[in-house]
Amino acid sequence: MSFIICPHCGRNTGEYKAPKPTVDIIIEIGGGIILIERRNPPLGWALPGGFVDYGESLEQAAVREAREETGLNVTLTRQLGTYSDPGRDSRFHTISTVFTARADGIPHGRDDARQALVYYHNNIPPLTFDHQDILRDYFALKDKGTSAPLNNRI
Repeated sequence: MSFIICPHCGRNTGEYKAPKPTVDIIIEIGGGIILIERRNPPLGWALPGGFVDYGESLEQAAVREAREETGLNVTLTRQLGTYSDPGRDSRFHTISTVFTARADGIPHGRDDARQALVYYHNNIPPLTFDHQDILRDYFALKDKGTSAPLNNRI
């Protein structure tokens, strides 16, 4: 825990709380997308993703998390958006920047993922966190053919 100490009077003003930055990745492969079955609570199916490490860009975190959880090297294609509802993760407040990416190969669940499988728009299982909302936005934008292009370099 870290606490805030008033620089004027020296009193402890309470615990410092801040949202934790995360990334989620919608990996497009063979006409579908990759979902992972989480190894750790909250259990269930989710988009690949995780926490941004200190000194790491959002883009670097997305590529790393995709590789760690699916075994695939991805190419980021778009930044879909940022999701910041304080209740999106039941453990603590997170803010996720969501990317789309392309990959080739066969996904394998690794690290925090029990398994990684390809799903299609018509057979998405119930998802953890707010990932159902993220995919609703993704499929709506995909149907319109629009989303913000990725402008950052890795």
